[in-house]
Amino acid sequence: MTTSLPQRVLPEITGLLNAYRDPAILLDRDYRIVTANHAYREVYGEGLPLQHRRCYEVSHGYGVPCDQAGEDCPLKGSLETGGAQRVLHIHHTPAGQEHVDVETHPVRDEAGEIAYFLEVLRHVRSASPQSRGEGLVGRSPAFNRMLAMVERVAPTEAAVLLQGESGTGKELVAKALHDDSARARGPFVPVECSGLTESLFESELFGHEKGAFTGAHYRKTGLVEAARGGTLFLDEVGDIPLPLQVKLLRLLETRTFRPVGSVEPRQADFRLVCASHRDLAAMVADGRFREDLYYRLSTFPIHLPALRERPEDLPLLARTLLQRSAQGAGKRLTDAALEHLRRHAFPGNVRELRNVLERAAILADDGEIGPGHLLGLEAEPHPESAGPAHPLPAAILPLRRMANRYLVWAEANAGDMDRAELAERLGMSERTLYRRLREAHAEAG
Repeated sequence: MTTSLPQRVLPEITGLLNAYRDPAILLDRDYRIVTANHAYREVYGEGLPLQHRRCYEVSHGYGVPCDQAGEDCPLKGSLETGGAQRVLHIHHTPAGQEHVDVETHPVRDEAGEIAYFLEVLRHVRSASPQSRGEGLVGRSPAFNRMLAMVERVAPTEAAVLLQGESGTGKELVAKALHDDSARARGPFVPVECSGLTESLFESELFGHEKGAFTGAHYRKTGLVEAARGGTLFLDEVGDIPLPLQVKLLRLLETRTFRPVGSVEPRQADFRLVCASHRDLAAMVADGRFREDLYYRLSTFPIHLPALRERPEDLPLLARTLLQRSAQGAGKRLTDAALEHLRRHAFPGNVRELRNVLERAAILADDGEIGPGHLLGLEAEPHPESAGPAHPLPAAILPLRRMANRYLVWAEANAGDMDRAELAERLGMSERTLYRRLREAHAEAG
């Protein structure tokens, strides 16, 4: 059992806790609150005494510690490791449920034994487990793991690589990284790399001087300069052609750039966040992406979960997307419509869900969205409920012929994937895919 602190020292400890702007408490080994700072009392106190109440009762409404209710418990982690622990939780507050980054530090007695714990709680501003008008929304384990990584790296200057399928919200996450950083008052400058041709790359990124080339009638500020003091977000960085990758690498290594037509180098000042739906590591192995650039970009990689990895978030996302839509405001999904959505695979992720709901909201006249309003879902059932998409042949075939049949099927079912992305999904180079498809079509025809 923990020895109780003398009452006369509690005001001094509370005064120390008040040095934290975030909510902070001192806990004993039995999860009881010894004292709390003003910020904690304001958020969690609800006008009631906090001393001797257990932390999980106050912040979660649980009757047992967090680790017995399906969450990681930082206090238990500190007891086991003897060091600080940090986890992302969802707490109950007067404003409703909120994501909270909880950090626990053990406090030792004169004998060196852990007697108390200092717990500091930082409320996440860039995301919510409730439906809201803007920002990131989610509460599933996969979403919370991603958000915990965002909260870890946001205050630093480390380069971040966001990796995930198309439609998973990479720009929203990049903006959250910016908003939670020391550069939040600076500009957030997104760059769509897939639209940058070789002739435009330097002019768009670095700018140009008046008269630098035919048609340059005025000086243009480049996006690198526009991001000064803020964040430069390179979206779909995997689409940058190899000849241009070396120019980006030089910018990152020297932190200088030179506008087209200028001889004077200029200092760059930005925090770099990149994103790609492609497997950059596989592209490096295949010779389609520079290895040295890859390591520059991927100091801190973050996986963005696909919608199928966070099925618990589907109802919350659907409500939020309807709320954000001009057509969907005030409309609701019926239980049958929500179940219909759950049976769909959503290969286009949240972007596809948004489009489906916007169409449905336009079609729904009475304020309720039913299954009949959810157009375009019938043809793509969830994989778990569907039959085999490419049935095996009745006869035994040579493996090469079966592989060729699969390649033809994959090409026909690639949707809006280009040849390079299809090759990446199949684990081969684009040149090999082209050769194998030519062989497969010749065999079939």
